[in-house]
Amino acid sequence: MSTKTKPTIVFCHGIWADGSCFSKVIPALQADGHEVIAVQYGLDSYEEDVATVKRTLNRVGSSVLLVGHSYGGATITAAGVDKRVAGLVYIAAVAPDAGETVQDQLNKYPSDIFSRVEVADGRAWMLPNGTEFFAGDLSEQEQKLVWATHYAPVADLFLQQKLSADNIAWRSKPSWYVLATQDHTVHPDLQRWVSKRMGATVTEVTSSHVPMLSQPDVVIGVIRKAAAAVQNG
Repeated sequence: MSTKTKPTIVFCHGIWADGSCFSKVIPALQADGHEVIAVQYGLDSYEEDVATVKRTLNRVGSSVLLVGHSYGGATITAAGVDKRVAGLVYIAAVAPDAGETVQDQLNKYPSDIFSRVEVADGRAWMLPNGTEFFAGDLSEQEQKLVWATHYAPVADLFLQQKLSADNIAWRSKPSWYVLATQDHTVHPDLQRWVSKRMGATVTEVTSSHVPMLSQPDVVIGVIRKAAAAVQNG
């Protein structure tokens, strides 16, 4: 049995969310003996969000498993080239390649959520009825909580990526992907396309865009498998 140190697990949230969206999966991983931290970035610029992930890596020990939900897949794609990162887990996430923006990916497979978004004060706000397409398999009470705590990104955030080829972590790091088949925010076909392109180990789950809230046990299981693989690899 391996005596290597268990990897630290670092979570990266998407838009309309913050690190608390992982609250249902963090305790189980802590109980497994992992150091866990959720990055809190401001969704003000992609460059700054990636820099915040890297600053967070400076605060934790051992090798790291980066976990990104939704837009968080774009931040772990860039930050994951750090030598401390051993693997990547994408949850219903985008994953740009060189020269590709998040918006480029979303344009390939348009989804329903963007009919429920209003741009105001330079930010992209989800309307209250947007939770139907964001977290439709949660209870009405939980959907209201998601909306009450949602954080709007700067309006052009999805146009800011365009990474170079040497800044694409999934090209060189092992990847796992939780594919949400009932997602109306990141289209399931987009998830299939990006996960196939990166050669990820895919686990499909019948859920909305937030499987870490609606089916946390599935997400915990994928992260455990990824953590064991990078620890013993």
